Amino acid sequence: MLTIDSQVHAYELDHPGRPWASILHDPKQVTGDDMVAAMDAVGVDGALLVSPFAMYRYDASYAIEVHRAHPGRFALIKPVDPTDPAVAETIADWAAVNGTVGVRIMMRDDVSADPADPGINRVLAAAARHAMPVNLMCWGRLEQAGALAARNPNTMVVIDHLGLPQPFEPPAPADPFADLPKVLTLASHDNIAIKISGACTLSHEPFPYNDLWDSLGRIFDAFGFNRCLWGTDWTRAVSLLTYEQGVEPFRITNRFSDSDRAALMGGSVSRIYNWSPSKT
Repeated sequence: MLTIDSQVHAYELDHPGRPWASILHDPKQVTGDDMVAAMDAVGVDGALLVSPFAMYRYDASYAIEVHRAHPGRFALIKPVDPTDPAVAETIADWAAVNGTVGVRIMMRDDVSADPADPGINRVLAAAARHAMPVNLMCWGRLEQAGALAARNPNTMVVIDHLGLPQPFEPPAPADPFADLPKVLTLASHDNIAIKISGACTLSHEPFPYNDLWDSLGRIFDAFGFNRCLWGTDWTRAVSLLTYEQGVEPFRITNRFSDSDRAALMGGSVSRIYNWSPSKT
């Protein structure tokens, strides 16, 4: 079974040549080599490597270096700034870089909450011209995500991390699926897919996190496995579980068929991003 992680991050030590924008408490670095070793240990074939906004903001140069070293294992996604008037040109330049498959918008406080915002819509339109999905980090702004998808029917919109707030360290939120009804309404938009990434960090139980399946099952039922993309959100999740613990619950559960598992854990990622890994 082809296994593709829909979201991982890699970064090097903070240094003056490529300084971090902010500091993470742990780990000090997870290089591309480290990420490949973690994937190899549990039989993950490839991953979407998302340049980490926390460290590098809109600079994806380290992700490009990792892809250059491991071209068959990673496809690249970078955050873009919807407040930048030249963002369409940035996306065009990004699309020309070897290994790129998408862009990301971090829906932070400095990004407009208006679905008609010209900057955000400029990103979605430019991404569509280059056949690139737009990944939205949009917890707390799910209604806006739906309205953006409706305004841009030719753009594939991928909701990051179930559309739900996820912790960087224990404990999980008291009611991690409080916004699930809002998440489910997004399934009515055919051009929205959703990353089932970092889901295990929302559990109140130890591995294999059996308290997750009823809520996740509602997402699978609403979107269908052809629009659900498994992922670990490694390295954000390192304080909550191991990489293996982010993978194995989806392999061992009996909650879905082998064909649904194959779609969730690789097939849908490959189709939506038009990319497949290669170990050669």
